[in-house]
This record gives sequence, structure tokens and C-alpha cells, in this order.
Amino acid sequence: MKTGIVQYQLLDPRKLIPTEEIDNDRVIELEREIVQSGRWTRPITAHRADWFVMDGHHRLTIAQRLCFRVLPVVLLDYDTVRVEAWRPGETITPDMISAMARSGRRFPSKTTRHIFEGAPPACDIPLKDLRHPNAVQSTQALEAWAKPSMSPD
Repeated sequence: MKTGIVQYQLLDPRKLIPTEEIDNDRVIELEREIVQSGRWTRPITAHRADWFVMDGHHRLTIAQRLCFRVLPVVLLDYDTVRVEAWRPGETITPDMISAMARSGRRFPSKTTRHIFEGAPPACDIPLKDLRHPNAVQSTQALEAWAKPSMSPD
């Protein structure tokens, strides 16, 4: 796997493509925690080229429910991320996930397990800044389509 400094970008959550169903009870529990803290502290991880969610389906649902205009997202690819199935005996490949994203269908909750090298980048963003980003943040989010999220070694 390639290594590098991973950074998040502020992106429009409506552009991200979920590939797994979510557990509504988990969404309610996590949303309560996030709203009580008033801060977003963990970026979602998505595929660099296709913008499908690798990790963070529940958090994406919460961001959409809270009407966020931008969301911290780390863009990666399968050169830097390994994937496996959560359930023993199942096989999940990057090609299967890409095909699911293109189809508009979703795997059952907790089907894909993405394994990342190192911890995700830290973030600590007030929720109000995700709902009502200033003009600079909005411009950065729109321009982020072309920006790489990893620095070379």
C-alpha cells in the first residue's frame, strides 16, 4: 500500500454515493451523540474517483438529516485501502463495491469492511459551520473534485 499524509476536504454530502444500508437505531444513537457534542469529529471516507462511501454510511445519513452543506471527507482508493467482508465466508472485492455504487443498489449493513493504514485525520468542526459554511468553505468544497487528498511520500 502507498502511504502519505491523509487530509480531509469539505465536500457536499449530496454528492457521496452510499453502498450499504444503515441501521436506523445506530443512526438515532450516533446522531444524538453528535448533536449533543455540537461538533463533527470524524471524516467520512470515500473513493477518490467515484465518490462512493467506504466508511461512514451512518454519519452520511446523519449529515443529510441535519442538512449539512459540506462535510469532512477523506478521498482514497484501493491502492491505499484493503477491503474484506465483515461476515465469515463472504467475499467482497473493490470491483463488487464499484459495481454496487454504479447500480444504485446497496449491500446490507455491515457488509464491507475497509481497512485503512493509520488513523483518519483529526477534525473538530462546529455543526453550524457544516450547515452554513462561509463562502470560502463552499468554494473549496466545489473545487475539491480535482484535489488529491494524499501527499506523496
